[in-house]
Amino acid sequence: MRSFLKSYKSSLILLASILIGGIIGMILGPKAAVVEPLGTLFINLMFMIIVPLVFFSVSSAIANMSGMKRLGKIMGSTFLIFTLTAITAAVIGIIGALLVNPTKGLDVSAFSTLMAQAGEEAPKAEQVTFLGQLVKTFTVSDFSMLFSKNNMLQLIVFSILLGISTALVGEKGKPLAKLLSSGSAVMMKIVEIIMYYAPIGLSAYFASVIGQLGTQILQGYLRVFMLYLGLSVIYYFGFFTLYAFIAGGKDGIFSFWRNSVAPSVTALATCSSAACIPVNLEYSKRMGVPDDIAETVIPLGANTHKDGSVFGGVMKIVFIFGIFGRSMSDPGTLLGILAVSFLVGAVMGAIPNGGMIGEMLILSVYGFPPAVLPIIAVISTIIDAPATLLNSTGNTVCSMMVTRLVEGRLVGARHLTSDKWKAMKAKKSEA
Repeated sequence: MRSFLKSYKSSLILLASILIGGIIGMILGPKAAVVEPLGTLFINLMFMIIVPLVFFSVSSAIANMSGMKRLGKIMGSTFLIFTLTAITAAVIGIIGALLVNPTKGLDVSAFSTLMAQAGEEAPKAEQVTFLGQLVKTFTVSDFSMLFSKNNMLQLIVFSILLGISTALVGEKGKPLAKLLSSGSAVMMKIVEIIMYYAPIGLSAYFASVIGQLGTQILQGYLRVFMLYLGLSVIYYFGFFTLYAFIAGGKDGIFSFWRNSVAPSVTALATCSSAACIPVNLEYSKRMGVPDDIAETVIPLGANTHKDGSVFGGVMKIVFIFGIFGRSMSDPGTLLGILAVSFLVGAVMGAIPNGGMIGEMLILSVYGFPPAVLPIIAVISTIIDAPATLLNSTGNTVCSMMVTRLVEGRLVGARHLTSDKWKAMKAKKSEA
């Protein structure tokens, strides 16, 4: 029980603060808007750090890849598998959201009124050609424009190019790689410090939201949570089994499910993909994954491959589209949601409540007002545990598929008991 409380401490505190804020909002009604500045302070602090945080985290992750055992074939296979599984998750999430609209029945006009009172306007879609939208989405005309949260995707493109270039120049790039890595650690520490204020900020803002909108938004959150749980069950049992079959047929399914309990329990207990890396490394090797593939795929996946976060990205986009009355019927919008959800899964931190980064990316890409951040931040909190389960355990089955592409087959650990597996590893180490 003590370990459970320790692992879920931050999530429980945030949930409690949001609940308290909701109760205050219901009691005070519109008068609760008086505490909104306390929530706005938290929003501004988060947006203040988002540009340097994304720049350092993305560029440093790529720039420091050269120091790990990464063969071209392993990296190419890893990228392919990560991309295909993330796109699959996004498609499933979009289908689920279209079938079960979590904002159905909500009074969307109330949200527009709330944003107007906050000095914001509900975003309107611009009429831009497809190619023009591509140019606008991924590039800017001046370097200084990268230092704006409104150009987040463009910043990510630049960060990727910088990271790749730093890795390619070899020894000359190592000082910059170390600087980027140090900068990433410092930015994450700043986020950690700001998050100490999150319970107060989110509680105050949520009190204001509930006070002005009533309890109808809670119905939307319940629908999102139930939809997410349903999709998680389907993906965890159905698609993970399919991926294991692709990796090794019936033996692959047996090896995966025989060794998936520990990684899954660890994910649920810690709500942190990063904390699951040691366990995932051990059990992916028991699933028949060679050492060099496991030691490449698992750490990289903890930071860049998160199918559960892709689901969450879809839920958040659909939720804010719904409350602002924006249509999702045209193919272009659906493809955009798919692409942004994919990016959300790639940029989110491998830490508890790391979804805040993805939420700010969503707001920046679609031009939603910063005041929306606390509204979708609640979604990250309520789906944290199942999202981490899909994020973390999904990397183990992905390492199996990468092994299939690189080696042509799994090593084959189906018949080994835990003791025999340890004895085999010890004998291999002695040799």
